[in-house]
Amino acid sequence: MLELLSLQRLHVGPIDLRLDAGECIAIQGRSGSGKSVLLRMAADLDPHEGDCALDGNRCSRMPAPAWRRQVTYVAPDSGWWAEAIADHFDSPAALRALLPRVGLATEAVEWPVARLSTGERQRLALLRAVANAPRVFLLDEPTSGLDLDTRHQVEALLREQLQGGSAILLVTHDPELAERLAHRRFTMDAGGLHQGAA
Repeated sequence: MLELLSLQRLHVGPIDLRLDAGECIAIQGRSGSGKSVLLRMAADLDPHEGDCALDGNRCSRMPAPAWRRQVTYVAPDSGWWAEAIADHFDSPAALRALLPRVGLATEAVEWPVARLSTGERQRLALLRAVANAPRVFLLDEPTSGLDLDTRHQVEALLREQLQGGSAILLVTHDPELAERLAHRRFTMDAGGLHQGAA
């Protein structure tokens, strides 16, 4: 499905990795080791050497927006470009149906972004990605600001995406999340990936 082909930027790489449909790979490691740099390269958000391919279709041969619709990066603190939450979603009705899945009230569809806590922004950024049905989710610390019950709700939603055939490349400092969700675990150290937990 998704192949990272000698990706390299700054102190990271070259990285080669294959992620199959329905698979979750977790990457752990110290802060500053390059985990987020790797996700941003895979999303084609920053200049880099090497390439990525989705079912053999090279990232370098398609427009960046087309790639990112299929390979979607969710940052720890995602951007919000409009004042109203609903303006960030194509279908407010679909959003309303998803909100309870991550512990948010259905009325949140009518809230301004400014009202949101860090954890609420985090969950809504994930829902924004889910609503667009990408083939691959690139998730950077998706549960870092959440309480235990909400973490379990988010994990259940992610498992559904995997069961539906999407793939997840996950960066986390939470070994328990990696243990519960990932099929394979890697540690990033000195700019390289090494199979096994941190």
